[in-house]
Amino acid sequence: MAKSKRYAEAVEKYDREKIYEPKEAFGLVKELATANFDETIELSARLGVNPKHADQNIRGTVVLPEGTGQEVTLVVFAKGEKAKEAEEAGADFVGGEELAEKIEGGWLDFDLAVATPDMMSVVGRLGRILGPKGLMPNPKAGTVTFELEKAVAEFKAGKLEYRVDKTGIVHLPIGKASFTEEELLNNYHKIMDTLAKERPAAAKGKFFRSLAISPTMGPGVKVDPAATMSFIGR
Repeated sequence: MAKSKRYAEAVEKYDREKIYEPKEAFGLVKELATANFDETIELSARLGVNPKHADQNIRGTVVLPEGTGQEVTLVVFAKGEKAKEAEEAGADFVGGEELAEKIEGGWLDFDLAVATPDMMSVVGRLGRILGPKGLMPNPKAGTVTFELEKAVAEFKAGKLEYRVDKTGIVHLPIGKASFTEEELLNNYHKIMDTLAKERPAAAKGKFFRSLAISPTMGPGVKVDPAATMSFIGR
């Protein structure tokens, strides 16, 4: 794929093969975010796991202390008092059967779906639609719960679901280019500490094989795993 002139100019600003300490890396990645919008800073963490094995298929959630800088459009499947609870908590769309039918009709203008356990009989049939897009409610991700007030508040504030892909990489947004270095580092260290705690007993050798951060429209910057682990005391 052809790269833009802006991208090429960004590449010239640094050594793409160098592995940077976290603070230097985040200062650099902010400089590389030169698009005419507030770019998202993404983390790609290659882990020493084999996702084909169930005990190494890492998945969970993390609440970023500085938030994501993104507006999250949240759908909640609930009924009765729980539907009212979700609405009052700030969910963007709340419903049951009618909401499922809307999604079956092709509507997918939302970022996250949450459901109460008693609604999974309705949500279950949406698996073929929501599953491939990573939107299917799941208890492990905290998106199947009766605690809707808490769930909606946390996801709106910056709670993220993470899951290792088939190549052993976790991709997560850390924040926006407009964030300060300190804010980005706070989010980064929270994510890394959370992932470190998820290390399965079967994982051998280095757990963090490689780390890189990048702006939405820019090149990636390699980050030193050892320096990161030293900072978070692992």
